[in-house]
Amino acid sequence: MVQARELRKEYGSTQAVKGLSFKVSRGEVVGILGPNGAGKTTTMKMLTGFLRPSAGNALIGGIDVGVDPLGAQSRIGYLPENAPLYDDMMVIEFLRYVADLRGVPKGDQQKRLRLVCEHCGVMDVLGKDLGQLSKGYRQRVGLAQALVHDPELLILDEPTSGLDPNQIVEIRGLIRELGQEKTILLSTHILPEVQATCDRILIINEGELVADDTPEALTDSGSGAVIRVIVKNRNGHLLEPDKMRAMFQDIDGVTGVIPGNGEGSGTWGFTLKVAGSIDPREKVFGSVVANDLVLLDMHRERVSLEETFRRLTTGEEGETHV
Repeated sequence: MVQARELRKEYGSTQAVKGLSFKVSRGEVVGILGPNGAGKTTTMKMLTGFLRPSAGNALIGGIDVGVDPLGAQSRIGYLPENAPLYDDMMVIEFLRYVADLRGVPKGDQQKRLRLVCEHCGVMDVLGKDLGQLSKGYRQRVGLAQALVHDPELLILDEPTSGLDPNQIVEIRGLIRELGQEKTILLSTHILPEVQATCDRILIINEGELVADDTPEALTDSGSGAVIRVIVKNRNGHLLEPDKMRAMFQDIDGVTGVIPGNGEGSGTWGFTLKVAGSIDPREKVFGSVVANDLVLLDMHRERVSLEETFRRLTTGEEGETHV
């Protein structure tokens, strides 16, 4: 449904987007993550035809946006970060205006607008001026205008920006519902957003694509998994914590050992960093038994998306706790 081919955007000597390539299949809900200034909004604008790329191509449903912008845009519903609403218009007037602009036949408009307004939860405010609406309702109207012409693809730029926690939950739920029937590409810097709504995540940093995978894979790859272990000495046997740490460090697949808290006097906790998709728990158990220790607890945890994001965009490891 979406193809970005070596997209570049330059502003003078500044490279905002540097050769970005990715695909979004029909029916996918894909999130674009990145720190502020990473190039997310610039990428969205090139995909929708609002910005012409300095190089590369954007295709929507096989249509090159640069060659046939109107043909590509007819397939897109777009919600910018700040929804462009006319505050002195009533909600229903604005949506009819958008329907006219989008070429929805007059005979179909009433049925289409009713369906969209019910779906987006704005039936109760149709007679209100847009300037009177809360931020949450403005976002709902923004989504409604993006859906008026029944597009195949929704492109949403920071759809929950500025909303309170209750409004965020409502908009996320609406996006999940829409994702059952539409292809959705959404940009955000809010990490829980993509975990709650997306099938796949693209992470952009300094205009470049640094990750493209599922939320599960991104929190279970590279330094994405750790083993938590709590042990104690048997009666009459003593192994110093430093030797325990060295014992774990010698296990194949363990790339680092971080001491942590145990479960009281005479117990020790460790976090074992794991290389790639290796699962060393069987070897950990064997080493504990071989050294005559008691294993009180051992479990595998994924590193949070926040830690993965930080590693990919800053090169720094997130904090690891036991």
